[in-house]
Formats: sequence, structure tokens, C-alpha cells
Amino acid sequence: MAKTVYVLNGPNMNLLGTRQPEIYGRATIKDVEKLCGETAKRYGLAVVFRCSNHEGELVDAIQEAGAKKAAGVIINGAGFTTTSIAIHDAIKAVQLPVIEVHVTNIFAREAWRHASVIAPVAKATMAGFGIQGYALAIEALAEMTSAKKAKR
Repeated sequence: MAKTVYVLNGPNMNLLGTRQPEIYGRATIKDVEKLCGETAKRYGLAVVFRCSNHEGELVDAIQEAGAKKAAGVIINGAGFTTTSIAIHDAIKAVQLPVIEVHVTNIFAREAWRHASVIAPVAKATMAGFGIQGYALAIEALAEMTSAKKAKR
């Protein structure tokens, strides 16, 4: 059975492709899901992909990943990045490798976006690579967990 990576997305990520495309690009959340699935497959990993506007659902998904002994979590906390102590605490509690992802470079935007409460409990942060940041995060997680790239 393949190890599983949880890919979690916070508020308004469901609007990718239509929400401020000049900032976030034209790729949709379905494009992100497809990219994650294709990337994970190359490493023999399965993906659980979730997108929620509700903080508690993301906390539940993080706890589920821990209970199911997932390989790790890729999370775009979106609007919860700067505010959610609950997500921070859930990540800390499950003790899984977590990589924080942001489509845009949050450090090149408004100052209030620079502070992440997720970053201190994440192994790494990917920011500014567009949706490709998700693929890079899966590749990094595979490397961290010793998943081997499947031969083509």
C-alpha cells in the first residue's frame, strides 16, 4: 500500500483561476489537484486532497493524517496562515513532516502576510513558485521520507 500525502488548502483556494488571476494565476484548484496526483504517483505516493474554507475541517484533516500515519502534509493555509493557532497546534500534535506552500511570494506582498503561524512547525515553506510549489513540496517530502522516484 502506498504511503499517503495529505494536501490541504485553506480559505478561498477554491477560487483559484478566477480570484485575482493577476496575482494568483489562471490555474484552478482542480489543476493543483491533478498536478499533486501526478507528482505523488512518480514517487509511489497517494494523495488525499482537500480544500476548505473552514478552519476546523483543516484541523480534522491534519489529525486524520496523523492517525493514519501519512507520509506528511502539504498545507496552503491561505487566510489561516497568519491567524490559526489551531492549525499550528494540530501540526505540532501529529508530529508529521509538514511543508507550507503559498502560490505567491507572501514576503513580497503586504507586510501582514509575512507572519506565518504555520512556519514555526513546518519543515519548510515554498512561496512564490505558483502551483508548481505544490509539486516541489511533494518532491521534497518524498526525499525527506525516502520515497523513491519510480522509473519512467
